[in-house]
Amino acid sequence: MNEIDDLKSVYATVRSTDRIEARARIGGTVATLAVDEGSQVETGQVIALVADQKLALKLKAVSAQIAGLKAQRENAERELGRQEELIKRGFTPKAKVDELRTQLEVVDNQLKSAEADRDVVTRQVQEGEVLAPASGRVLLVPVTVGSVILPGESLATIAANEYVLRLELPERHARFIKKGDAVQVGSRSLQATDKALLKGEISQVYPELQGGRVVADATVEGLGDYYVGERVLIYISGGKRRGMVIPRGFVTTRYGYDFVRVSRGGGEVSDVVVQLGLPAQLADGGDGVEVLGGLNPGDEIVQP
Repeated sequence: MNEIDDLKSVYATVRSTDRIEARARIGGTVATLAVDEGSQVETGQVIALVADQKLALKLKAVSAQIAGLKAQRENAERELGRQEELIKRGFTPKAKVDELRTQLEVVDNQLKSAEADRDVVTRQVQEGEVLAPASGRVLLVPVTVGSVILPGESLATIAANEYVLRLELPERHARFIKKGDAVQVGSRSLQATDKALLKGEISQVYPELQGGRVVADATVEGLGDYYVGERVLIYISGGKRRGMVIPRGFVTTRYGYDFVRVSRGGGEVSDVVVQLGLPAQLADGGDGVEVLGGLNPGDEIVQP
């Protein structure tokens, strides 16, 4: 006989540790929308494009201004070159040359300012790309293509990939549950007799009772394909008890019945029908299963 956890079956709800809003950085019209509810996204992925026609017109105007200033600079450089040749021959005053140089510097500065304005508008156009702030699954998309939005308005709600199981247990379990306790997640078919698929542990126990129930979170690897809000059958320890645990490899199933090979006196080996319970851990840490009936203490089992 082994000392095993007295597992209790309860239901937990899949929750996301973080819900993050993907927000627009500029106002405008939603031109493209690349995600929908349930889509999987990665950090930095472009999920939508917001277009503002005023920015396109402004960029066109700034580009035209830059082209005009470049033409003025070329003309000022040619005029300055002619006057510098004339001053060498003594046909023009030095003040004229200084005036042309000043005009050229003014045009250069105006050109730099216009190019900086163009960079600002170009950056604003790039900020029309709405990026996913974190990897996860899209829970809500409240807009459609053609919607008019304002800066800071949400285009999608993303549940980060880190999911937890939220447990609400009766108050009597408050003295048993603690951080670090092991939990086992049952099959998604929600059948209590199914073999546990996933293992995890209690990551947080909240100190306040809500409606006479103790609330706790369990961290379990492999919940990425579960739905947020899905109810999952899990098993938690309600204390210790003694039970019979054998290695899982010693059990064979035929015609819907579970058998274990037992060695009788005189070297005779026979198959015995057993009733199995929940998976349990052996003393050496291996995978085992509890036997509820069919074997007696002292029986010698043989691996098939």
